[in-house]
Amino acid sequence: MLLTYHASHEQFSPSALLAWSVEAEQAGFDGVFCSDHLQPWSPSQGHSGFAWAWLGAAMQATRHLPFSCITVPCGWRYHPVVLAQAIASLAEMFPGRLPWLAFGSGEAVNEAGLTGAWPAKQERQLRLREGVDLVRALLSGRQVQHQGLMTAMDVRLWETPANVPHLFGAAVTEATAHGLGDWADGLLTLGRDLAQLARVIRSFRDGGGHGKPVHVKLDLSWHPDQREAVQQAHAHWRFNALGGEANADLRQPEHFEWASRFIQPEHMHQNVLIINTADQLLAHLSALRSMGVASVDIHQVSVHQSLFIEGFGRDVVPAYRAAGQGSGT
Repeated sequence: MLLTYHASHEQFSPSALLAWSVEAEQAGFDGVFCSDHLQPWSPSQGHSGFAWAWLGAAMQATRHLPFSCITVPCGWRYHPVVLAQAIASLAEMFPGRLPWLAFGSGEAVNEAGLTGAWPAKQERQLRLREGVDLVRALLSGRQVQHQGLMTAMDVRLWETPANVPHLFGAAVTEATAHGLGDWADGLLTLGRDLAQLARVIRSFRDGGGHGKPVHVKLDLSWHPDQREAVQQAHAHWRFNALGGEANADLRQPEHFEWASRFIQPEHMHQNVLIINTADQLLAHLSALRSMGVASVDIHQVSVHQSLFIEGFGRDVVPAYRAAGQGSGT
């Protein structure tokens, strides 16, 4: 099971994430996974670097780490043709270092400002499938003629990579995971709630995902002082703990700030793994591995990034590999 470092563009500047990615490589992470935001979840997060410019810089700044990203091919910020061209260019320049990407149906906070309208989930899911099919066809070198929710007529990529990235689908709910099973190369979901994770994986498998890899994003807040770990989780990630369709439908960072005003620090344990020792993380990773998870994207939601990276390299990597769970096993 691979362990990757999460670069959160909505929380930190591109230059800071670049430096931490270099630190992550030195600490022994197996890769870096980044978000792709036009706006942050809240004004207090205050960042939104352009992921596709950053990915090229980060790959150049590191030696061998693979990178991946979650993005939206549904025609709002990115037309699938433009997205496919960006993917192909990175994969050509850095062979083998963009092994997979996760595609989702998007959130209004990042997409709706470009169109004004924000469609219901059913249309967003149709756009997702259509966008993935277009990206996949273009990366294979085919000339595309398509008219549907999006249009691409007589288009092809003149620079296609030898190693085409796998295209995963992102899902939080069982219903969405089931719908991804037949077309996605793998599943990306959340890894905090193990019982819910088991249900999502089962639905993905039942929908056609048998034998396909499952990757999870694990939101955590790690600090030696438990109170600081809880406070940091609440200060920086309560906006992403609203549940339901709020994350998809709220349009402005200020809306998330307002909607999360009643979430208390003690509520954060439901969404964030709040820990103060490496053993606590190792126990959770062991549980994920026993469920067949292939890769874990570890997102330290707090401001203490270097502290986390250093502790991970010192206390987690040696113990994890000694237990026979590392990428080399």
